Amino acid sequence: MVFGARSIDDRWSCLHKTETTSFKMGSSLSVLTTTPRMQLLVFVAGKTQLIMNTTHELQSIDFVRSVGEGNTDKHEPEETNVCSLTLGPGSMLDGSTVASRFLHVELELNIHLRRLSFSEPVHYIYNPLEYAWEPHRCFVERYCRGGQNILFLGMNPGPFGMAQTGVPFGEVNHVRDWLKVTGEVGHPPSEHPKRLIKGLACIQSEVSGARFWGFFRKLCGEPDIFFRHFFVHNLCPLMFMGTTGKNLTPPELVIGERKALLALCDTALCQAVATLGITMVIGIGRVAEQRARRAFSAAGMEVRVEGLMHPSPRNPLANKGWEVVAKAKMEELGILSLLNINP
Repeated sequence: MVFGARSIDDRWSCLHKTETTSFKMGSSLSVLTTTPRMQLLVFVAGKTQLIMNTTHELQSIDFVRSVGEGNTDKHEPEETNVCSLTLGPGSMLDGSTVASRFLHVELELNIHLRRLSFSEPVHYIYNPLEYAWEPHRCFVERYCRGGQNILFLGMNPGPFGMAQTGVPFGEVNHVRDWLKVTGEVGHPPSEHPKRLIKGLACIQSEVSGARFWGFFRKLCGEPDIFFRHFFVHNLCPLMFMGTTGKNLTPPELVIGERKALLALCDTALCQAVATLGITMVIGIGRVAEQRARRAFSAAGMEVRVEGLMHPSPRNPLANKGWEVVAKAKMEELGILSLLNINP
């Protein structure tokens, strides 16, 4: 199974169906990849940029995929992927904020992930950083502010959490009602009938996410209290499933494919941590903790790594009282006071 485009070296060309040709974003414009109705990643004056849909100053442009390195005059009709992009004010991520730089790291990871292919037992791959980009971007721009030095690190999306909302541990009720995240959610290219994407309208609750965000909601009261010092991120943005729709974790992948995937994710993690100025990473679950240690060691980065029991309902110890365990861990690490309402 090939994930994403055939080749990351594919180029895209702009074809205008109308006379509206005022699309000029810089002296150099080359389109690298696009997701229908969601995003357009381009190089403008040597910088990676993301142009998002808006509802203002409508300006529709059609994009058709061109195949081949440096060859923009050969098109494969059967591979054509056309999308309509609407531009408006404030739609450019220019790297001027911590949030935009963090999003750039994720977009670059998306590009590299599209090169990968996966074999049995993988039959379905969801990347919410593509089809759920709008709520993900809303989450990052609202809460990734800079000055946060502690990162909670999960492994990868769950079917009723981030896969639906684009938010790590993103149980729908907490994402919508507490974090106040909004945005349209699309669909992955191929959906398993038992794992349909319904976005913020999903009625099934993810237990891990409800426990995670519910714990901090009780402690902090308001999201702003939590995000003064903390941020949340997943090492890998991809969710894998087999033929039955059973969730497959990265350790269950073929070893060579797993190594290629995690090497890319490790690099992106180091970039994200450097971008945010993180000094402590708390891995949620043993695998996330171990990957963080390995990534920082290989990169020569001095980042403190700790671990916290995963709140998964598959974990009998978590079912006996994950909140008690989590609170004790926060106190042991000396960070419980950072979660209080008073600074």
